[in-house]
Amino acid sequence: RHIRLILPTFNMAAAEMKSYREKLEKYLYEKNAFTDLLAKAEEKTGVKRVYIVYGLIGLFLLYLAIGYGASFLCAFTGFVYPAYCSVKAIESVRKEDDTQWLTYWVVYSVFGLAEFWFDILLFWIPFYYLLKCLFLMYCMAPGAYNGSELIYQRLIRPFVLRHQETVDRLLDDAGKRAKEALDTVLGTTLANAASPQTDGLKKES
Repeated sequence: RHIRLILPTFNMAAAEMKSYREKLEKYLYEKNAFTDLLAKAEEKTGVKRVYIVYGLIGLFLLYLAIGYGASFLCAFTGFVYPAYCSVKAIESVRKEDDTQWLTYWVVYSVFGLAEFWFDILLFWIPFYYLLKCLFLMYCMAPGAYNGSELIYQRLIRPFVLRHQETVDRLLDDAGKRAKEALDTVLGTTLANAASPQTDGLKKES
């Protein structure tokens, strides 16, 4: 019975992976600067360009596991590509891609906040930056297996909806207090600036 439940899920995942591979191969044969370099490498080595890309991805993941500067490379991967896709989403007329990348940035922000608080513990996890990069790739993956959508719907959205009124009230109170403090500082500054001029006029008279 359990096998019957697992097989459809496995078949769906296999079909999704096949679809991604077909899209990747289609992209690798489009005309651009990157594919021109791949064509030259393919011609000189006799290795298909799709396998060259797989090799580069493997080297990239290996470097994240043992290389120097893995923290920066992981942050670069999790920020630059999503930022580029977000700009494209802003410029497009479709709403779906806007929602996709807004969801990614919400999950990215929550993950970054959690990472800040648990930094000392995360330091001891082997190959942490490799795992982090794989997690971010999962969060930005297209299609039905997008991790951001799953995490948002199952964890973040229920929590925010449950505490939304409290958070809004706290933000409103903080905004009012900040405005009052700013008005006080500006009032004091203006009063202090006006005092020397007033004293000078009194002396002249």
